[in-house]
Amino acid sequence: MNSIDNSRLLAELNTMSALANNQSISETNNPHGSFSTLFKEAIDNVNATQKTSSDLKTKLELGVPGVDLPEVMIASQKASIAFNATIQVRNKLLESYKDIMSMPV
Repeated sequence: MNSIDNSRLLAELNTMSALANNQSISETNNPHGSFSTLFKEAIDNVNATQKTSSDLKTKLELGVPGVDLPEVMIASQKASIAFNATIQVRNKLLESYKDIMSMPV
């Protein structure tokens, strides 16, 4: 799983802060794109990790030379951890959304 660029995350947080303060946001303040773009890239990385794990499992089952069990197990655990982290982020986003929607106006 690829690590998230801290400067990109900071730019996204600054964008959200500006939105909360009703400030205008230009693309020069946020050169890395929106939160949805960042989230889509993270999901794509998780998907790629799962595909790699699946491919390694298949190669091991077929007896392809050069693929050993420890490599397959590590890839499988990486995919599992990435998926579980994605589920936790989704749960927190839904929880936050529900909290915001239940606030009195």
